[in-house]
Amino acid sequence: MTNSIEEIKYAKGIFVIGANPVENHPVIGSKIRRAKAEGARLVVADPRKVGLAKIADIHLPLKPGTNVALINGIMNIIISKNLVDKEYLTKHTEGYEELVDMIREYTPEKVADICELPKEDIIEAAKIYALSDVASIFYAMGVTQHSTGTNGVISLSNLALITGNIGKLGGGLNPLRGQNNVQGACDMGCLPNNYPGYQKVTTPEVQSKFKKAWDVENLSEEVGLTVTEVPDAILEDRVKLLYIMGENPVISDPDTAHITKALKKVDFLIVQDLFLTETAEYADIVLPAGAFAEKDGTFTNTERKIQRIRKAVDAPGEAKADWIILSELLNRMGVVANYTHPREIMEEIAEVTPQYGGISYERISNDGLQWPCPTKGHPGTKFLHENGPARGKGLIKGVAHQDSAETPCEKYPIILTTGRNLYHFHTKTMTGRVEGLNIKSDKGYVEVNPKLLKKYGIEDGERIKVTSRRGSVETTVRSNDGIISSTIFMPFHFAEAAANILTNTVLDSIAKIPELKVSTVRIEKIKVS
Repeated sequence: MTNSIEEIKYAKGIFVIGANPVENHPVIGSKIRRAKAEGARLVVADPRKVGLAKIADIHLPLKPGTNVALINGIMNIIISKNLVDKEYLTKHTEGYEELVDMIREYTPEKVADICELPKEDIIEAAKIYALSDVASIFYAMGVTQHSTGTNGVISLSNLALITGNIGKLGGGLNPLRGQNNVQGACDMGCLPNNYPGYQKVTTPEVQSKFKKAWDVENLSEEVGLTVTEVPDAILEDRVKLLYIMGENPVISDPDTAHITKALKKVDFLIVQDLFLTETAEYADIVLPAGAFAEKDGTFTNTERKIQRIRKAVDAPGEAKADWIILSELLNRMGVVANYTHPREIMEEIAEVTPQYGGISYERISNDGLQWPCPTKGHPGTKFLHENGPARGKGLIKGVAHQDSAETPCEKYPIILTTGRNLYHFHTKTMTGRVEGLNIKSDKGYVEVNPKLLKKYGIEDGERIKVTSRRGSVETTVRSNDGIISSTIFMPFHFAEAAANILTNTVLDSIAKIPELKVSTVRIEKIKVS
């Protein structure tokens, strides 16, 4: 997030797109609800009438896969009505004129047709955002999990830049992370092109820096594979060993049959996790890891805040903290890792990671600090780009709408989109073991608009089969008039009705994120004999 969670109260206009904070980020959802109650204007773009959509000034139930068209249409209206921030554009951006040229074709009428929305609502949404003194954008995987996900983020950046809503209290561009330490994992180099601090593996000076810090002679200069590229690499004999930590791709990744085929083929599979997950069932060896309350360390959350956690209980049996397991592996492989406590690891992080240079266990003992925090006396950074974009000029880059990889056809006429519900987290590895949560939500289901149910002669609560080009799933129908009639929704938590049996492996060409939010399917009633 460019801004902080506490700043939500200062926003006068809030645009939520491709996110369901009430269920998936409840703390942030509650703060947006409070801001709305205290006078903020709220626009929500989502094909479902999610929690915030029920209180929004404008709900835009757009067709899945049309985010870029919608944002371009909003910018077309803002530009044509002269609602841009001219001073900010002149002082802090480049590329605006090219955007103006490209955006002309995205008239309210054209965008309304692409997104299947009333043009009046698009116009009103644009005015709410542009006329707010301070406006913030919140988005999640409903924007990124598309074959055009990178372009969706670029479009949102364009929108924030042309209205001057970057670098101010309560504004900004705020992605909501999917897990509790995704931000920290990325910060620490868990990306195939980066060392810690987003320092590129292909940069010679960076290579030299980490060779010295880690006292090694050789480090690879090649950019590695993303997680979504690994299954194909296994099937093509380019990857022989796979080490999975705290991830359950058999349930969470697209096209389950494709994933399991790769896991069966790989020469050696190591899984490090708290429980014997569906993925761990395929492992040659399972390393039992400690849970969050069984270890010391830090998490870095969605607002860039580095927070200290303290061990509360001992790990059961032979389970060990992740840092201990990795240290023991390094030592066995000939790389010296003589850490005795995570505090020492944080000290190393501060030495090699510019954004974390001022972080120490002492400084985050009572409350966290937000990076960038480059020096020991630095107070941390509540919001980014206060004195202008970090790159010097904010780059405005127009991007065109492209259809999703799969569009409805005669054989597969319905769009399937996937997500989460309030009661379970990701693949239920932990929440599925909580009795109270299972009482609330114990089995998979599919949400279908009543009009679509009537068309197929299906009743609420009946069992149906959902089929895509990749497979079929049997599940239970939940009638929901808050989802558009061309689309159905399935949560992906449930192994017995695994939505990702159906989803597409096509990737965004830049970020390599799969298009989990748009697959085409057909539905049919299961006849009881």
